[in-house]
Amino acid sequence: MAIAYQSKNFDIFLRLGYHKIMDGIKRKKGTALPDSEAPSERNNDIYLGLQNNLPPPGNRIGNKKSAKNYGKGFLIFFIISFTITLFWVIFFSWKIHSTSKKIIITNDNNSSFVSSLKSIVAPIITNKREELKGEEKNRINILLLGAAGEGKAGKNLTDTIMIMSINTQTKKLALLSLPRDLYVKIPETKSYSKINSLYQYGLSNNEGVETVKKSVEEITGLDINYYLIINYDGFKKVIDDLGGVNVYVERDIYDTRFPGSNFSYETFKLEKGLHKMDGETALKFVRERHNDPEGDFGRAKRQQNMIQAAKSKFFSFRTLLNVFALNKILDDLGNNVKTDIQIDEIEGLLAISREVDSQNITNAVADAWEKDSLLKVSHVFYGNIRAFILVPRVGNWSEIQELSENIFDLDAIRRKEAEIEKENVKITVINQSSDRQLASKIRDLLESKMKFKSVIVKSPPTPDIREETAVYDRTGKNKIFSLNEIIKKLPARLPPEDSGIIDAREDSDLVIVLGRDLEEKYSFEEDSIEEFNKAQELEF
Repeated sequence: MAIAYQSKNFDIFLRLGYHKIMDGIKRKKGTALPDSEAPSERNNDIYLGLQNNLPPPGNRIGNKKSAKNYGKGFLIFFIISFTITLFWVIFFSWKIHSTSKKIIITNDNNSSFVSSLKSIVAPIITNKREELKGEEKNRINILLLGAAGEGKAGKNLTDTIMIMSINTQTKKLALLSLPRDLYVKIPETKSYSKINSLYQYGLSNNEGVETVKKSVEEITGLDINYYLIINYDGFKKVIDDLGGVNVYVERDIYDTRFPGSNFSYETFKLEKGLHKMDGETALKFVRERHNDPEGDFGRAKRQQNMIQAAKSKFFSFRTLLNVFALNKILDDLGNNVKTDIQIDEIEGLLAISREVDSQNITNAVADAWEKDSLLKVSHVFYGNIRAFILVPRVGNWSEIQELSENIFDLDAIRRKEAEIEKENVKITVINQSSDRQLASKIRDLLESKMKFKSVIVKSPPTPDIREETAVYDRTGKNKIFSLNEIIKKLPARLPPEDSGIIDAREDSDLVIVLGRDLEEKYSFEEDSIEEFNKAQELEF
């Protein structure tokens, strides 16, 4: 405000001096000022008011002193403002440099403070910045992981697994949460585990975050450009540094078995409505799942809401001007966060994040609530212990990949589903696998999950066992949406011809011949969501 006020008066001062000089020249020539050079009526009051406070026109020395003093004062003000700004730029450049040494895992430890200063200041001066990974595809994907941290129960088990995607063209943001109980293949092994254990597995095998990163890329089909890991202490401290965040609680929460210190229980309660949460309350809010009817999936939604609230608070004008808060945030991040975002990329990410519409964020959670959900509940045994897991309802990760790809345009999925409904295909299933129950499982999947209305099962023409599943198209590709859906999600291949396996009298549009390749994919027995939630409540 002070700079704008000084600039305005200085401009008036210059215009006034111009008119006084021109007036003197014209008077010497005995001519009047032309209208174009005379003070306008709009500025007349200002012009006359300033004239009354200036020395008489004949007092040349007084005029010169006033102009000189005013210019000197403005110069001093400019120098002081510039010095203060420069001081804070250097201070925060040093702060970011020192913080980056702690949090950036792949950071070059030989990088100097001067190089860090250049990387931060250069974009401000030149209006150019380092291109971020993913910008060439107009999409940046950041893997967000939340863990308890060293010295706490759970340690490096990541109970928060979320992909934050930024559309750099539309400036839209999307959050996709994956449940911690997702049963996945450990990359580059033949073993399986829950996805929340992969970060700890990577640390134990000197692979760091790469193990869980590769798994998330396989599940979602996305290229993960960056990752960020934060522990409980870091989360609480940052929320407190922001002065708390405002979050709307959609339902009353009352949990008498919330995990406390030293393996104890405590009561956590919140009433429905808007709350300003401090760090401790915010952490409990995003961890709570016992008293949520949606269990782990409800927790994922609350975590997404918290991220939205924290982002809005961080990029608020008040926070960005509070140097003490920013300094404290950087201190707390340095001790509790790990990332591969380089120091010369931070400015670019902050610039894009500031432009993102915080009120228009797409939130998605891969859940197992309904028959048409992306996942289903099942179990495996570890010795005599029955452990509940989540697996894809179809035979692969194709549905999660479809959601990930279209998360900025979910209508694309709905449009495809509408086309499938219009095609109204007739499907015949023939089981030539060694699993006699496979045909009924596939029929149930096609009807309840994929919404096909006409599905029948027929006996195989021969007792031969087939290795690969195939779908035969008898429409001449006139029902392409349904055909592609089955090929991609079952999955199945499309042979060039039926090789005589299909009865010529068959009137179905599509004939699916099941092979042994689907037996393992559909071997998981489905359990109820109620059993799953009950097991979650019994967990400490």
